[in-house]
Amino acid sequence: MPQYSPPLRDMQFVMHEVLKVTDELKPIAKYADADVDTINAILEEGGKFASEVILPLNVSGDEEGCKLDPVTHAVTTPKGFKEAYKKYVEGGWPALSGDPEFGGQGLPLVVNQCFYEMLNSANQAWTMYPGLTHGAHAALHSHGTDEQKKTYLHKMTSGEWTGTMCLTEPHCGTDLGLMRTKAEPQPDGSYKITGNKIFISAGEHDMAGNIIHLVLARVTDAPAGIKGVSLFIVPKFLVNADGTLGERNGIYCGGLEHKMGIHGNATAQIVIDGAIGTMVGQPNKGMQGMFVMMNAARLGVGNQSLGLTEVAYQNALAYAKDRIQMRSLSGPKAKDKPADPIIVHPDVRKMLLTAKAYAEGGRALAIYCTVLLDKEHYHPDEKVRKDSGEILSLLTPIVKAFLTDNGHISTNACMQVFGGHGFIKEWGMEQFVRDNRINMIYEGTNTIQSLDLLARKVLGNNGATLKKFGKLIGALVAEEGVNEKMAEFINPLAYLADQMTKFTTELGFKGFQNADEVGAAAVDYLRVAGHLVFGYFWARMAQVALQEIAAGNTDSFYLAKLQTARFYFAKLFPETATLMRTARSGSKVLMDTDAALA
Repeated sequence: MPQYSPPLRDMQFVMHEVLKVTDELKPIAKYADADVDTINAILEEGGKFASEVILPLNVSGDEEGCKLDPVTHAVTTPKGFKEAYKKYVEGGWPALSGDPEFGGQGLPLVVNQCFYEMLNSANQAWTMYPGLTHGAHAALHSHGTDEQKKTYLHKMTSGEWTGTMCLTEPHCGTDLGLMRTKAEPQPDGSYKITGNKIFISAGEHDMAGNIIHLVLARVTDAPAGIKGVSLFIVPKFLVNADGTLGERNGIYCGGLEHKMGIHGNATAQIVIDGAIGTMVGQPNKGMQGMFVMMNAARLGVGNQSLGLTEVAYQNALAYAKDRIQMRSLSGPKAKDKPADPIIVHPDVRKMLLTAKAYAEGGRALAIYCTVLLDKEHYHPDEKVRKDSGEILSLLTPIVKAFLTDNGHISTNACMQVFGGHGFIKEWGMEQFVRDNRINMIYEGTNTIQSLDLLARKVLGNNGATLKKFGKLIGALVAEEGVNEKMAEFINPLAYLADQMTKFTTELGFKGFQNADEVGAAAVDYLRVAGHLVFGYFWARMAQVALQEIAAGNTDSFYLAKLQTARFYFAKLFPETATLMRTARSGSKVLMDTDAALA
């Protein structure tokens, strides 16, 4: 069975030495007392929960899967899942970063971010049950009425109830303007909702007392398309005025999807048969609440792949140190053995370092984004709130798409380290590949994220937000540009930052003449942008490592960080040159292909 050690040292490095999150959040009154020791202690215990409670359920949960009773429509989760969830709730883990008004512990979001990375490493399928609740909770917290918040948020915060996002339907995929689910107004102000939803993660299960579905539907006589979509709370069990559970609502699981991965999570086909719901927000404004959920989910999905990248790397590294096969090309290294450990081979090291570089770069980006999210909502300075929100909006599609693409590259590379054994189920590596594959698809495919980044987040405001992030890079370049020891990191970063401006302008001009040019270039563009962002964080991490070494710190952690940074800039970062060239090749070679695709 795969093993996992929570990467607490690297989390602490990013939080406290590179990003200095407690200092960044200190102007926010409710975080003024948040300190390094408390954060570290909580995450240490969180790591134990991940590695000791839910990791042992990962392989068995994958093998067993979920079971649907076609008569009662009840779903049974794999053995041990329900008991682990009970421990999760009893430990207060659902409430870590929750609003104290609704029973939360009020800790910075970065604590929840790091905790969930560890949960995803240990067992992504299990983690999705409580994970989906965060997005639903955020939508209600932002757009719910006081009565709705009072009714639902306390028990969602505690974990007694879970939440889902019931968005897509069989015929519409991501194009939610095509949805057909209907909501009929009732005399008491509620709505009777009828329709069918698919691909609903954690849509039905036996782990919590109630499931709070947030459902997109179209009110009678609503405008066509996305402008006619509203958002509704549709609980599995209706809630009485005193907060107790009432009768079963008309929303149930009609089937479970048979999937490539995440077998332990119930991906449900949801039938809504005259269910009673209450509207969240205003009629025909459902997308406002939906985007709160979707943006939370997109950051969460990036975190899923970050977790899988880390655990795949750890197991591949351990295997490479132990497995002996052939001799080193430069001469025997383990002379007392009949062959050398495969870690002596250059390409094995390349695969391992690829996963390590993508995990550590992704961790820095993910933690940075949670700091931005807290600053956007709670910082006392209006300009800081606005700037944080803009940069987070720019980075969200990068987190979702770049981290999940990198997760695909990394889990496959780590499986390759095992050779034929990686393809065999008993080692657990093929499960990481299968589980990660959905992350590139759901919550908006990575192509959609790429279009969102280039068309909306960059070209939509003439690159203004991109320039704001560029100023962060410029400040780092100005600070370290004359430092010879930083040249191998700063020079390629500065060059790409300069090229990015020209590259973006060129694509914008071509897109203005033909929108297909944006579609043809978007995926390559996002990957270039992803490397620009990773390059910035890798340069900052190298900066801190060099400073510690210069100060006499002999901890090998800092040398390892420098070596990984060098690998990233030498072997992965140069991909950007090819990507810019393919993006500039234009749409004609794609669209003028009717004969080829006949």
